[in-house]
Amino acid sequence: MNFLRVKLVDATLAALLTALLSIPILGTHIISEPGYIGLEWDGWKVFIAVALVFSVRLFQEQLRPLARVTHLMPDMAPALRFTQNRRLVMMLLLFVALIWPFFSSRGNVDIATLALIYIMMGLGLNIVVGFAGLLDLGYVAFYAVGAYSYALLSQYFGVSFWLALPLSGLFAASFGFILGFPVLRLRGDYLAIVTLGFGEIIRLVLNNWDSLTGGPDGIGSIAKPTLFGLEFSRQAGAGGIPFHEFMGIEYSGMYKVIFLYLLALALVVFALFVINRLIRMPVGRAWEALREDEIACRSLGLNPTNIKLSAFTLGATFAGFAGCFFAARQGFINPESFTFIESAIVLAIVVLGGMGSQVGVILAAIAMTVLPEIAREFDQFRMLIFGGVMVLMMIWRPEGLLPTKRPVMEMPHG
Repeated sequence: MNFLRVKLVDATLAALLTALLSIPILGTHIISEPGYIGLEWDGWKVFIAVALVFSVRLFQEQLRPLARVTHLMPDMAPALRFTQNRRLVMMLLLFVALIWPFFSSRGNVDIATLALIYIMMGLGLNIVVGFAGLLDLGYVAFYAVGAYSYALLSQYFGVSFWLALPLSGLFAASFGFILGFPVLRLRGDYLAIVTLGFGEIIRLVLNNWDSLTGGPDGIGSIAKPTLFGLEFSRQAGAGGIPFHEFMGIEYSGMYKVIFLYLLALALVVFALFVINRLIRMPVGRAWEALREDEIACRSLGLNPTNIKLSAFTLGATFAGFAGCFFAARQGFINPESFTFIESAIVLAIVVLGGMGSQVGVILAAIAMTVLPEIAREFDQFRMLIFGGVMVLMMIWRPEGLLPTKRPVMEMPHG
């Protein structure tokens, strides 16, 4: 009886706290009418939230077997692990991804392109967080550097997208290298705070340097990527040739959407190829050694300074590529596109997918991009749902959707 009373008190307190926090967010909404602005009570959402929290807290012990069942999920999905016939499965998925935009709607292709941008950033951050074990909360800074590099190079020097792409990666890598030095001796929370500050510094500089970056107004009319000089607009610029005229077909805005999707897909495939090569090289093994135990890593003769710098630099490079493509796709950028929430989303993709798991990062990025588009009626509660999913994942599946299986060696008994 005492145990039941304690559980009831605990569940009731949790429910009351939930009600206190959710009433301003879920229980009321603003009514704006001519001559009147007020609040309207809408309590059913609060009731659902309170009942859910109360039930989970009260029956927490009974739900533990469910948590154990979820640990079997990776073993139930051997196809996702590509243990055998990996090359065949990869080629099949790539073939489907290549032909899919030609049979889908423009809106779906746009969403898929956005998902590919997040996949590229997730793969880059996975180097820093998943492989090297360094918590980076300012990753969006490298994304911003890549985007503004292309925007400024295009605006002031007329540099094309194809030349600006490697330059954007180089500039972002330089900033990653610079960030690496102040954090060489930092770990855990201190590392996270410094990287968070770095991301905010970059955003504030972009917001206040009006003469160069345009400040809050941003930079517009950013040149779109071309295909061997062919432009995907109705009318080409001076000396340019429209794609539809060169091919002898009617103009359609879908051509540009498909081209941008295929370009993003090519960048993701390139990132996967490079990262897969790196993690099998000594530098990849060094990242894993640093993540597992920095002291043991140092005792093996490895230099943690070089390992951290390589992780930050290479991770920033892919963020620079993603930022360059983002600027080219949007045609307009401003500092509000590079807030802390972007870093939080990319970090959540890495954590939800499973740190160190590239397939998990891809699945999580697709889920984080596609699901909000499907449930648009809940758009105002997006961050609340996002936080709830993160909490549930940390309770029942802290290792992520598809965690990596590290090789284990067992000594024979007897």
